[in-house]
Amino acid sequence: MFDYNEAVNYIHSFLKFGVKPGLERISLLLNELGNPQNDLKFLHVAGTNGKGSTSTMLSEILIDAGYKTGLYTSPYVFDFNERIRVNSQNIPNDDLAALISRIEPVITRLNKKGVVITEFEIITAAALLYYKEQNCDYVVLEVGLGGRFDATNIISKPEVSVITSISYDHINILGSTIEEIAFEKCGIIKENSRVVTSSLQNQDALKVIKDISSQKNAQLFIADYNCVEILSQSIKGTDFLYKGTPYSISLVGMHQIENAVAVIEAANLIKGVTLTNIQNGIKNTVMKARMELIGENILIDGGHNEECAEALKAVIKSYLSDKNITAVIGMMADKECEKYLKNILPLCDSVVFTKPDNPRSEEPEKLAEKAKLYIKKIAIENNPKIAYYKTIEQAEFTLVCGSFYLISDIFN
Repeated sequence: MFDYNEAVNYIHSFLKFGVKPGLERISLLLNELGNPQNDLKFLHVAGTNGKGSTSTMLSEILIDAGYKTGLYTSPYVFDFNERIRVNSQNIPNDDLAALISRIEPVITRLNKKGVVITEFEIITAAALLYYKEQNCDYVVLEVGLGGRFDATNIISKPEVSVITSISYDHINILGSTIEEIAFEKCGIIKENSRVVTSSLQNQDALKVIKDISSQKNAQLFIADYNCVEILSQSIKGTDFLYKGTPYSISLVGMHQIENAVAVIEAANLIKGVTLTNIQNGIKNTVMKARMELIGENILIDGGHNEECAEALKAVIKSYLSDKNITAVIGMMADKECEKYLKNILPLCDSVVFTKPDNPRSEEPEKLAEKAKLYIKKIAIENNPKIAYYKTIEQAEFTLVCGSFYLISDIFN
């Protein structure tokens, strides 16, 4: 029987097997566990950016409607247990330890047959088993990577699938064009299902979504951003109308309005969900490390690709243009580091590069070399906590960005 720390260490020990897309392994694992996914109702969320925000808003709406709601997301920021939640509460340590203790012998048996389970598959299986045993009415399931061969796609037809903004992401796995990436994301679209996306979706991706929806005889609902009217906005949130109805959102940035209108359309498809539930759920949604303002002079954002950088750039220009900003940045080497830095650094007065505790982390010296084109004041501090605390002591305004792993290292 594992204790909590042993269970988490056991899960992380499977990192060494890397990312291996495919449904055969998760199918075998869940079959051994009684196929808990077959007894659950799902809302399935795929895309490049906005999955976490979209999933959390949907969860809050369902909770407000009185449904017991599971929420499965990744990555975590402060606590591993964030990934598996029921009614906004993280899975308790003892429950996670008990689940992994039950799953470990199954994994061992499969391993002896040559079936090597990955880390994400273990977590997904544990989550699905937990949601079944908690008697969840609905589960909001966020895709880990891609969609078609992601472990979460083991589920049968969901109540609704949501495809958030698609951009270049994991091109070594998903493909080198938007169309190829969109094809993988759209793998979650099932026969005769219902699909929601935004009118602001990349047009090449939108064509793929339309084509696959048609092929699968799926109803496609496109949230029309032209029906949005902004009433007021600040770095603390936005009040807006959608199709004439008022909503308030605490999440900052116009990209979150795009996410919200898709959420509204998806929630309207769920039986028993009212307008008041949708308004309350959106208003109550808080996202850690997604353009999260701490106090008055610290902003943290874990987004890491070019589209995330563009969204952060828009927020800085809109609300922080009068601030002298010092950025604390750490990134993964397999991300579009130069494109990210090109967007963010010209808006900053200085930058401190650091190194998250992750084998995929880019060396700060390499980031600093790339940064010379965009900013003059550059410093390096390998320890993320030291980089952060030194910066907030001296800076007028601190921006921590580039990776969820960085934010986890600083605040965990």
